[in-house]
Amino acid sequence: MVSKMHAVCIPFPAQGHVTPMLQLAKLLHHKGLHITFVNTEYNHKRLLRSRGPESLGGVPDFRFETIPDGLPPSDDDNVTQDVFSLLDSFSTNGLEPFRRLLRKLNDSADAPRVTCIVADFHLSFSTEAAQEVGVPCVTLWTASIASLVCYAHIPLLFEEGLTPVSSGLTKEYLDSVIEWMPGMKDIRFRDFPSYVRTTDRNDAMLNFILNQPSYDFKFSAVIFNTFESLEKDALDFVSSLIDPLPVYGIGPLHLLVDEIKDDKLKHIDSNMWAEQSECLEWLDSKQPESVIYVNFGSIAVMSPQQMIEFAWGLADSKQPFLWIVRPDLVKGKAAVLPPEFIVETQGRGLLATWCQQREVLKHPSVGGFLSHMGWNSTIESISAGVPMLCLPFFSDQQTNTWLACKELGIGMEMDEEVKRDQVEMLVREFMEGEKGVEMKAKVIGLKKKAMEASGLDGSSSQNLDKLLTDVLSTPTV
Repeated sequence: MVSKMHAVCIPFPAQGHVTPMLQLAKLLHHKGLHITFVNTEYNHKRLLRSRGPESLGGVPDFRFETIPDGLPPSDDDNVTQDVFSLLDSFSTNGLEPFRRLLRKLNDSADAPRVTCIVADFHLSFSTEAAQEVGVPCVTLWTASIASLVCYAHIPLLFEEGLTPVSSGLTKEYLDSVIEWMPGMKDIRFRDFPSYVRTTDRNDAMLNFILNQPSYDFKFSAVIFNTFESLEKDALDFVSSLIDPLPVYGIGPLHLLVDEIKDDKLKHIDSNMWAEQSECLEWLDSKQPESVIYVNFGSIAVMSPQQMIEFAWGLADSKQPFLWIVRPDLVKGKAAVLPPEFIVETQGRGLLATWCQQREVLKHPSVGGFLSHMGWNSTIESISAGVPMLCLPFFSDQQTNTWLACKELGIGMEMDEEVKRDQVEMLVREFMEGEKGVEMKAKVIGLKKKAMEASGLDGSSSQNLDKLLTDVLSTPTV
């Protein structure tokens, strides 16, 4: 009798990485695999706090385990950890506890032996652990393929002397076109992941990227949360770059999960903040496509001055809005808006700390998404047929903005400096102008393609089956 396949899924421990990995784990479970999902101890506690003590259990053959992240204890155990500190600590200290966990799982009598590892791209230690237990290790790249193309070319930017920036980060420098980028026409320096903007040769994040061992592609296969027709040029380039390593576009992951009719996995979710159900109730009272939804994700932070400028620009636009304001949205202090803003926007604006984003985007009252342009938010907006007003903060968000605005024509770019007059003008144009109508038509077309890709016979569904047959069912590497 053949033992059941057992996948150990380990995400990088940040909200934007945990969410797509959990979606992929659900798909693999639905295909018949035993799943062990590995959270850090810190994030596991946050999930139980936000979703309740029974939220991560009760599903046969779907279990959760924890390992430490290597960081010292925090005074506040319900905030997003510093990304670089977490990346450095977990990359350095994750291998040994992960080894111990794999040994424990293989010694367990109540679960099949581990047959494969599905790891976040940034966790290069996972390949070493997989080799030690003799199983394949596939990786999930949780951002856009376009951003991976950019990251892969940052060493060339360094060789060309374009980063670190020595001559000053002027508008002219940011707007300079990088003409040699494959498959990314007219991409500017400002459209690269934000880490290239440093002026410090010893910048920790730039050096991490330059020395990133994962770019050697030592995995057995690479999975992308995208669909083939959305990023065809970038997908073709990456496929040729890492050939013969197989590449699978299996997205939008959340749409494939929605196709699962068995609802036993529904209560398992990844939001580390409690969701406020009143957001959907409030939207029920609004006119179709009248509300602009505003959410800057789980990590991005604003200065107090940016917060005030943005708030008054939003208020002066006179548009109905739903704005998600995390408690830690403002650098170093609680996010507090002036009483005058609350009075001015009473009745047409709702502030909340977190929400069910995919449900909000699908709501008929939502006409646009003012987003930080993290990849999960971007592909969820595309899947819902909602155009985007883009205010990127850091990392790959700048590249996703380029993709939405320049390549796909479904977004409008907002100046990162954040001035109230520009916010007011762009929000009005976005929600009421001709540009908004054009973007809406284009994003509806992409929504249709996303639905086709995630359908029973779509490219993403077929790629999931190929991954299972060609890679994950292979018992040894």
